[in-house]
Amino acid sequence: MAYSTQQLIEILDREMRATWKGERLILSSENRLDNPTLAKAIDLEKVGKVFAYRDFRNQVHEYQRLYGVSGIIWRQCSYNDRTLCYPEIHNQLTPVSGDKEILMRAKPEVIDFWRWATQNMQFWLVVSFRRPLSVDSLEELIDEVQWAEIDAAWKELHLGLCWGNPLEHQYQWAKPHSGCHRVIAAIDQPSTIKV
Repeated sequence: MAYSTQQLIEILDREMRATWKGERLILSSENRLDNPTLAKAIDLEKVGKVFAYRDFRNQVHEYQRLYGVSGIIWRQCSYNDRTLCYPEIHNQLTPVSGDKEILMRAKPEVIDFWRWATQNMQFWLVVSFRRPLSVDSLEELIDEVQWAEIDAAWKELHLGLCWGNPLEHQYQWAKPHSGCHRVIAAIDQPSTIKV
């Protein structure tokens, strides 16, 4: 019987702790760096820990693909006494076949929650700065993307409108094939917290 998603998360967590305690180490760290000057300038013991954990995590990702163990976890977003559970890929796991479709099927429910929670709020699109966003422009963005993520702060909500590869959508280098528009909803001005 294959490990579950939760069991793999626990295994990765234990391995990460063991690695940072120094119980796991790769002695060939210097050979993995393409830059000999950099290899002399940094702490190879710490680099060895990074490589050790990364190698272990890659083995877990292979296991996931081999046995079809989902990388999906279910998050909760609560706002004004209402809670939404929605899927996202765990940050240490990889999506497997069918995971993206789970994200996509949850989009209408996430957007409905967003619309309910953001009535009478103003919207800002987060690029390198915050730019006001009209409701019509927001609806166009919603229509263009494949799935949505939501998070609540004290007096504002944050919406991620995502497309492409669920493993790469948060990285700027993945655009235009994968990406995520970040939108803030607030009554007045968004906080100074960086999204």
